Amino acid sequence: MIVKVSANHDTFKTVEFSPGFNVILAERTEESTEKDTRNGLGKTTLLNIIHFCLGSKAEKGKGLRRRPLEGWEFHLDFRMRNQLVSVSRLVDRPGHVKIAPETDCSDWPIQPEIEHRLETYRSKVAEWNSTLGWGLYDIEVERKKYSPSYRALLSYDMRRDQFADPFLNNSRQFLWDSQVHNAFMLNLNWKHAVRWQELRDRTKSVNTVRRALREGDNLIANMVGTVGELEYERDRLQRQIQKTDADLRQFRVHPKYEDIENDANNLTAKLHDLANHILQLKRLIEFHRRSVEEAQPAEAIKVSELYEEAGASLPDLVKRRLDDVRSFHVEVTRNRRRYLEGEAARLENELDKAITEQKNLSTKQAKLMMFLDTHGALEDYNELLKLNQEQQATIESIDRQIEQRRQIDNEQSEIKIEQGRLNLDARRDMDERHSKRQAAEIFNANSEYLYERPGAFIADIVPNSGFKFRVEIERAESHGVSKMKVFCYDLMRAELWSKRDVQPGFLIHDSILFSDVDERQVARALELGARKSRECGFQYIVCLNTDSIPFDEFSEGFEIDKYVRLKLTDNEPSGRLLGIEF
Repeated sequence: MIVKVSANHDTFKTVEFSPGFNVILAERTEESTEKDTRNGLGKTTLLNIIHFCLGSKAEKGKGLRRRPLEGWEFHLDFRMRNQLVSVSRLVDRPGHVKIAPETDCSDWPIQPEIEHRLETYRSKVAEWNSTLGWGLYDIEVERKKYSPSYRALLSYDMRRDQFADPFLNNSRQFLWDSQVHNAFMLNLNWKHAVRWQELRDRTKSVNTVRRALREGDNLIANMVGTVGELEYERDRLQRQIQKTDADLRQFRVHPKYEDIENDANNLTAKLHDLANHILQLKRLIEFHRRSVEEAQPAEAIKVSELYEEAGASLPDLVKRRLDDVRSFHVEVTRNRRRYLEGEAARLENELDKAITEQKNLSTKQAKLMMFLDTHGALEDYNELLKLNQEQQATIESIDRQIEQRRQIDNEQSEIKIEQGRLNLDARRDMDERHSKRQAAEIFNANSEYLYERPGAFIADIVPNSGFKFRVEIERAESHGVSKMKVFCYDLMRAELWSKRDVQPGFLIHDSILFSDVDERQVARALELGARKSRECGFQYIVCLNTDSIPFDEFSEGFEIDKYVRLKLTDNEPSGRLLGIEF
């Protein structure tokens, strides 16, 4: 319970709170212009001061940490575990809080340091938050992952800017965060929400590993991914490796393999040239034989007889000369035949030698090729060995993938089994919890008081997702119903918490909660908050603007003025919370 808020400056308007219903009122004076606003009077600043003293972050240039507030120190008196605690925190040095020496800290889980010079206690803000979590919400000092957080819980009990959804304390809240903290506040088994999140994390990790296996192994990047298909590919590679192993065992490396290979290549080139030469010789021989046949003596022609047939006669001298020509022609023809026959015989002899050489070279080439077939070069052996090693590496990679994918499949199966078991356990546990039924009854009664018909608080379990909470009020035509859902839910939580031994003992709402809400519902909400806080023994602090108070809608006998603990005005700086403008 909040007892008092004060500061080290005389201009500050100290405010003392009482058990039950408390109102912080911002009033607009008649002299105020239209440009003045109640937003700067200090209602929200007061909530920020309470948060500040209760261990909130203090970022420079934001909130209270602004230049006009340099040198300010705020004080908060509140009750924690039925003990009065007085704490102070400097705006300039927000890393520590000071705790009044009369505060009994003997049973605190984290003992504050003794500041002898100032005769007070001193605690680091992180340690102070841990102590407050223990003192206000009975949560463990050593917080585990996904366990309830003091700061998150406090944000539900001191709502300043989140009035759209009852189950959220900020617009970017994670699913697990909402599930854990609402389950904790409703006295459900919040550890089930932790287990759901842990299983979601495991599922995410499995999917990440599966994606990495699919994308990260270059050796089998294009390989299909089921275990059966990988086993088939492994067996196929095993058979290839067996063949490669056999080739390696039979491989004989000759030190002069390259020389022999060069000799074989040279012989191949010579045989090719020799074959062309033999073909050319055969064509020449054929040409000479044909020329011999064509070189026959010309038929003796008696020129004198031709002349006689023509009726002419030749002289004796001419006749003798024609005989000489005929004799010369016969001799020339005889000599040409002898030359052609001799040349053909020479070519045939050369052909025989070429054919013999071709046979010898072919025999030598065959021997070299036979040798090359049974031996190999060192480079060939190394290439074969490299291939074998690559195949072995691929086999090992496939074996790793098979093992990893079996582990993934097993992990997925285990996750599904644990999810099913968790769904059953959580469902059984929630059905047996009296707090669930009690929460529904209180919410329904609160909403019925506001709208003359009961609303509905529904707590359910979505398989593999976890707790799902929602509230319904069947007055969609009324303004501000969504904000009244938040009001009814928070008031229900405060009533449930009031029955616990360890509790914060307060619920605080900023004026935004009541904006855009029908006046009748605002009036009934304030009356309900006043009655519930008095009957259940918790403290309800609400900030209001004077022009939003529906005086004509209050029930007879309800006087809101008697609950006003602080009235802020805008007629002059002294009417504001800090007594200054900034």
